[in-house]
Amino acid sequence: FRILQHFNTTAEDYTIIFTSGCTAALKLVAEAFPWIPEGTKQPSSRFCYLTDSHTSVVGMRGITASMNVLSVPITPKEMLLSEKNRLPAEEQNCTTPHLFSYPAQSNFSGTKYPLSWIQDIKSGKLHPIKIPGKWFVLLDAASYVSSSPLDLGVHQADFIPISFYKIFGFPTGLGALLVNNRIAPLLRKTYFGGGTAAAYLAGEDFYFPRKSIAERFEDGTVSFLDIIALKHGFDVLEKLTGGMEKIKEHTFALAHYTYTVLSTLKYANGAPVVRIYSDTDFSNPDVQGPIINFNVLDENGEVIGFSQVDKMASLYNIHVRTGCFCNTGACQMHLGISNEDIQRNLQAGHVCGDDIDLVDGRPTGSVRISFGYMSSFEDAQTFLKFIIATRLSKSDTEIPFQSSVTKLASESVPDDHPSFNNADKLSPIPHISDRELRNNSSVTQTTVSWQPPEAEAESVRAAVSETALPMCRRDGKPITVTNIYLYPIKSCSAFEVTEWPVGNQGLLYDRNWMVVNQNGVCMTQKQEPRLCLVNPSIDLKQKIMVIRAEGMDPISVSLEENTGKEAVICESKVCSHRVKTYDCGERIAGWFSLFLGRPCRLIRQSSDMKNRSHQKNTKGLASATNISLSLVNEAQYLLINVASILQLKEHISARLEEPLEIDELIRRFRANIVISAPESFEEEEWAEISIGALRFQVVGPCSRCQIICIDQQSGERNKEFLQSLSAARGRKTNFGIYLMNQPLRSSFPDILLVGSQVLPVLKENTEIQPPTSSEEKCSG
Repeated sequence: FRILQHFNTTAEDYTIIFTSGCTAALKLVAEAFPWIPEGTKQPSSRFCYLTDSHTSVVGMRGITASMNVLSVPITPKEMLLSEKNRLPAEEQNCTTPHLFSYPAQSNFSGTKYPLSWIQDIKSGKLHPIKIPGKWFVLLDAASYVSSSPLDLGVHQADFIPISFYKIFGFPTGLGALLVNNRIAPLLRKTYFGGGTAAAYLAGEDFYFPRKSIAERFEDGTVSFLDIIALKHGFDVLEKLTGGMEKIKEHTFALAHYTYTVLSTLKYANGAPVVRIYSDTDFSNPDVQGPIINFNVLDENGEVIGFSQVDKMASLYNIHVRTGCFCNTGACQMHLGISNEDIQRNLQAGHVCGDDIDLVDGRPTGSVRISFGYMSSFEDAQTFLKFIIATRLSKSDTEIPFQSSVTKLASESVPDDHPSFNNADKLSPIPHISDRELRNNSSVTQTTVSWQPPEAEAESVRAAVSETALPMCRRDGKPITVTNIYLYPIKSCSAFEVTEWPVGNQGLLYDRNWMVVNQNGVCMTQKQEPRLCLVNPSIDLKQKIMVIRAEGMDPISVSLEENTGKEAVICESKVCSHRVKTYDCGERIAGWFSLFLGRPCRLIRQSSDMKNRSHQKNTKGLASATNISLSLVNEAQYLLINVASILQLKEHISARLEEPLEIDELIRRFRANIVISAPESFEEEEWAEISIGALRFQVVGPCSRCQIICIDQQSGERNKEFLQSLSAARGRKTNFGIYLMNQPLRSSFPDILLVGSQVLPVLKENTEIQPPTSSEEKCSG
C-alpha cells in the first residue's frame, strides 16, 4: 500500500506485481497481453512503441513476433501528428486489443513525453496507427519516477513498469509492474510456478490459478526481504527531501544550471566545447528531466570519443554513462546514425557496451550525466570544472567563464534552495600542484648468457625474411630495440633486461603472477598505486624471483611451479577472462599484506591454463588458438617508440612548466619493448614487425588509462599526464601498439636482444617509399 500511496492511487485501481526488475515487468506484459494474432477471423492486434524507447521495450517485439503479432515503431514526430489517424464512426466499435508503449521520460535525453497521451490514446483522440480496435497504454516510468512525481489517480495508464533502485538506490534486483485492475482479468498466463496455483494435477492437464492477480503472476518466492525494505526507502526519501515534487525542482535546477553553462563554453576560436543532444532548452521541468546528453568536441568541431571522456572523468572521480544507453532509437535520432551505419559499425567490430566510440571519425554514442535527489550544486561545479580543465586553457576561460557562470549561478539557482547555500558562483579552478620529478631509476638489469648457433639462427632469419616485406626508409636509418622490460608480477615494477628468452606467452615469466585481495579479485595500480613500489627480479640461474620493497626484507619465490598437493588451485578473472591460478602460500601473502597494509595474496597462473587464446585478428600468423596469454590485459607484448615519447615529452613539459625526464615517461607507459624509430608515431602504421628471428603481428593500438598518471617511482598520481596525452593525440588516448608472436619452431630458445634491428611491414593501405640508392636499401 505504501507503493500505491507514493503514486497517489489505491488497491481498488491498481495491483502491484513484484518482478526482478523493470525488464522482467515488460517481458511479463508481452507474454500476458491478450493479443489476437494474424490469420484469425478477427482483426489482429498491433504492438506499437515509440522509437525513443529502452531496449527492454523494443525487445518485446520478439515475443509478439513469436505470437504472430505485428510490431510497429512510431517516431515522436509521427505521434504528434497522430490526431490525423482518427477512424470513421463505423470502425470505432472494434474491440481488438492493441498496445502502445512509450516512456514518460527518455532515458537518453531526459525529454518528458506528455502524460496526457495516456487518456488521449485510450479515448480515441490519438491513434498511433490508423487501425480499428481498443488501445491500451504501457507507460515506461523507470526513468521518470526517479526524480518526478507520477499521479496515477490522474494519468491512469494500463501498465506501469518501475525499478525501485532508480528511485532511492536500493534494492537492486527488485522491480514491479503496476497493472490497472480494469485490464488485469484479461491477462493470460501459460506457465505456472510455485505459489501461483490454487490447485493443479500432476497426472492430468488440470490447473486452476489463484484468484489474486499478484499471486497468479509472481512465480516462485519473491524477494520478500527487499520488499520489506521498500517501506523504509519511501519513508526516508520523504523525510530527507520533502517529497517527489521537491526532488523534481531540485534536480531540474541542477540540470538547468549545468546545461546553461555547458552551452556557453567556447574555445578561443569561438567553437563550442560540447554538442548537447536535447529536444528542449531546459526551461521547463514538465518537459525536461535532469539528464544531459552530449559529446565533447575539439577546436575543429570534431567529436572526441566518449571512452576518452570517460577515462578523463574518472581522474576527477566523476562517473558518467557512455554509449547509446540501451536506447538505439534515440541515439540514431540525435546523432544522425542511419540503420546502415549501425550495421556497418557492427561489421567494424562495434557492439553495445564496448569502447569503440568512433568509426570512420563518426561517434557511435555519447556521454550522459544525470542528477538525483542526492546530487548537489557542488557536484555540478565539479563536473563543469572537469570539462573546463581538460578542454580549455586559462586564456579561454578567464573572461567568458567567470562572467557567465557568476550570472547564471545567481539567476538559475534559487537562493533558498537547501543545497545551494554559500554556492552563488563557481569557485576558481584549483591549480594542480605537481610534485618534483625524480630522476633515479628503480628498475634492475640482467643479461642472459646463451647464444644460439649462428648458422641455425641465420636460417631462421632467412625464413622470416622470405615472408616479411620490410619497410625501406628514405634516410636509411635502422630501427633498433633500445630497452626490454618484463613485469613478473602484474601491476608491479618493471624488471629491465638487455636480452631475454621468449616463450609461448611472450617474454618468459612476464606477468605470470598477480596480487589479489581477500576476495580473490586482481589488484592493480588503479586501486593500489603502491604496487609500483614492489620490485621483482628474476634470477634464471638460481630459478627464483626476488621481490624487494623499501622498508621490507627481500623475499624469494621459486620459479618452479608448485604442483604438489599443498597448492591451492583457484579461478581468477583478468579482463573478464577466467584463468586458473594457484596460491603462492602464507609467507608471501603476509609480506604483501604488511607492505600494502591490507589483506592480499600472491597467486601464479597455472601451467595447464596457459592457453587463454587471443581473439583478435591474427592475419599472417598461425591459428589464434595456438597463441596464449599470461595475465596481461590485451596482448603478449606492448611496444612504444622513443621518438613518440620525445614528442609527448615536449607537450607535457610545456603544460607542467617544468622539465621532465624521458626515463620517467618510459616507465609510466609500462612497455615490454622500447624501440628507437626516426619518426614519432610511425609505429601506428605497421602491420607486422620482425626483430631478429622473431616475427610479430600488430594487433592494435593501446588505449591508455589512468595508470600512466602514476609515478612509477613514488606511487603519486598526477592527472596531468593523461590530460596531456589526450590533448597531444587529439581525440584519442592511444599510445603504443600491441604485438602478438607465433614462436618459430626451432631447436634453440628464441631470444629478444637490445640492439636488434626492427624490420616493420606497413599496413596494406599505406604506401611504401621505394629506396632511391643502394645506401637506402634495407638489409634482409
